[in-house]
Amino acid sequence: MSRNFSFAPGEYYHVYNRGVEKRKIFLKKSDYDRMMFLLYICNNTEPVHIQNYRGLISMEKFSLPREETLVDIGAVCLMPNHFHLLLKEKIDNGISLFMQKLTTAYTMYFNKLNDRSGALFQGTFKSVHANKDEYLNYLYAYIHLNPIKIIESNWKEEGIKNLSKAKDFLDSYKFSSYQEYCGQVRPESYILNRKVFPDYFQDKSSFRDFINDWLKFRDSIEV
Repeated sequence: MSRNFSFAPGEYYHVYNRGVEKRKIFLKKSDYDRMMFLLYICNNTEPVHIQNYRGLISMEKFSLPREETLVDIGAVCLMPNHFHLLLKEKIDNGISLFMQKLTTAYTMYFNKLNDRSGALFQGTFKSVHANKDEYLNYLYAYIHLNPIKIIESNWKEEGIKNLSKAKDFLDSYKFSSYQEYCGQVRPESYILNRKVFPDYFQDKSSFRDFINDWLKFRDSIEV
């Protein structure tokens, strides 16, 4: 997809892609786990050789030393057939290099495991320049609320039918950075570098209030 902008160091971007023909790209928990690890290890100026990391437990994987990182990652959400990332360009061409490494490594893994060949993702990754503060702030809700589609596919159009269930589901969803913003510390936390992003949330309570406001807004929509 052609872009009407060029990536620039110091700027923020919403980056996303989906499976070719909208197919599922994560079929089981281990697929999500592999992508989460790749988000960490592919963010590295050095080549990645996945075979070197076999047998490591989660904490060991996410504490492996890296050379200079290509991007800063502020938010993550993996969905059954697509993903969303909030990235900050660190070096020239950093986002493009990172995404090439990430999607190539995951495609090789997925194709080998599922005895398939060819492209897994729908062309070149898509991106939006988050050059306005309002949009950048909004992305923290948009990205982290995506998993609700799994339990209520039309919640954005029709409002949330079960607010309590939606909150519980978000709290338990492990394949995004939502838990980090709610104050949890886990091996996957090393994927993020939150300190270089705007400090919209002074603590976990302010983030939860922010999310609740969005949920209540959607919940109040008349059906």
